[in-house]
Amino acid sequence: MSAAAYLIGMNLFPTSPLERTTLSAAAFERLISNIVQGKWKAGEQIPTERVLCQQLGIARNSLREALKAMELLGMVDSRVGEGTFVCPRSEFLSRPLLWAFTGANQHELKNLLEARAMIEADLASMAASRATVPELRVIKGAVSLMERQIAAGEPVLESDLAFHQAVGEAAHNEVLANSALLLRNMLKYWIHLKLMAPHICVHALERHTEIYEAIRKRDVHVARELMQEHLDETAVQITQLTSGRSASPKNHGKKTARKRPPRSKPA
Repeated sequence: MSAAAYLIGMNLFPTSPLERTTLSAAAFERLISNIVQGKWKAGEQIPTERVLCQQLGIARNSLREALKAMELLGMVDSRVGEGTFVCPRSEFLSRPLLWAFTGANQHELKNLLEARAMIEADLASMAASRATVPELRVIKGAVSLMERQIAAGEPVLESDLAFHQAVGEAAHNEVLANSALLLRNMLKYWIHLKLMAPHICVHALERHTEIYEAIRKRDVHVARELMQEHLDETAVQITQLTSGRSASPKNHGKKTARKRPPRSKPA
């Protein structure tokens, strides 16, 4: 698909019929534009196939090919008997990225984990100096959600990712935040496996709470260090999972002994 074709698709109104060439590709462009431009919000159900076919002037086969491509990219989710819904942006590209990296070797995985830790440590530091009061509430909300999910014995992947997403947004640097989001999508499968262990969930909650408190107190140095330590621990846990080794129980949940710099006073 050329860049020109994509831009043309972005500028078309959703009710004007499509050209009779490359109908599936044209429908794909048009449907994506509705999501990118915010006409269809995350969690919102898109119009039915009958309505979309009428609006776009195409047959169901062409429309279904376009919708299938969007589903493979993680942009929409088709639910039997319910309809098709827009996925959160955090899901975009997660499926093809997962396919690409599920077979990643230990060296590639190590590089991904190191890159994530470095970027998110910087994001935590930035969030400590830039987070607004509403953004602090969102971070705290993610911590509280994880606490409730642990108490109820529910999976915590959603709240774990929500916490890191909220910290990234509070940093007010879209380039770094989007880079971190991309890396989390690439690592989502392994993060999910790591969080299946109850003791690891509890320790992650403790770490998230500490990071939130450092951000709330505007302590940029401690926020950075705590996030770095948290993701270094995550890297060790994931590496052990993928290598088939299990960590010694006495080391689970243990804080690192690295000396922290003196905490700065809240601004």
